[in-house]
Amino acid sequence: MPRNNAPAPPPARDAIAFCEGARTLPVRGVRAGADFALDDWVADEVPVALEYNGIAHAVMLATPLDLEDFALGFSLSEGILDDAGELYGVEEESSELGITLHLTVSAGAFARLKERRRSLTGRTGCGLCGTESLAHVARALPRLPATPPLERAAIARAMSQFCALQTLQQATGAVHAAAWCSADGEVRWLREDVGRHNALDKLIGALAHHGVDAASGFIAVTSRASFEMVQKTVAAGVPLLAAVSAPTSFAVATAERAGLTLVGFARQQDLVVYCGPERLGWSPLHLDRTNESPPNAH
Repeated sequence: MPRNNAPAPPPARDAIAFCEGARTLPVRGVRAGADFALDDWVADEVPVALEYNGIAHAVMLATPLDLEDFALGFSLSEGILDDAGELYGVEEESSELGITLHLTVSAGAFARLKERRRSLTGRTGCGLCGTESLAHVARALPRLPATPPLERAAIARAMSQFCALQTLQQATGAVHAAAWCSADGEVRWLREDVGRHNALDKLIGALAHHGVDAASGFIAVTSRASFEMVQKTVAAGVPLLAAVSAPTSFAVATAERAGLTLVGFARQQDLVVYCGPERLGWSPLHLDRTNESPPNAH
């Protein structure tokens, strides 16, 4: 299946004969009171190491798909590269231990990397493991410029497409997705991974590689909107992030400072805007929410 844009809707799980990024394993279980035994799809998860000009920098647990997109997106969203042109090449090396991505980057990018050198050991649900100090967590982000307003219906339209487009999720039930959507809510690019941060990095890399004007649309994700998801979205220059689940307070504060519109609990026609409602045609929110009760969106 081509993976340079949103895939076609997958067949029913039981009818899937091949699924890239997954393998079948024998399982036993009980369903509707009856025992069963079958071969079931399980998502692949492997250690992926990123090396820059021969220097090891990060190891993430990821689905071994779209790894060139991942390498570029991670490098951009983490501030290692200022633009895609600073990445000269990516070579993939597999071993019994996992996969190593050998990145060749410009001298300027490599110098910046050495200045802020840190070791990141990523896990499926964690994007900041191994950060050496608090100063490394929240780096300075540019404030996003004003953009034309979006129709709220565009978010509902994008979210309604998610389920049918998640090929790997349909097969395994174990992965997240991140999608870039046009201003009218059409899902144009979608990436999947066992890690929500990895899925977003893959998406950011795909947009950069193909020269997509990321600011002309928005990003939708199947996970919660944590701080690092906000930070990566802002770094990509995208003005709105919509998540099917909740944000955190750190994510909201970061989004406010950067001028990002942050939407949570985007399900069917429902959504909750935590900051930046002006992009959706609403008046600004009061910054002091200490005495307000949040909507019962759970």
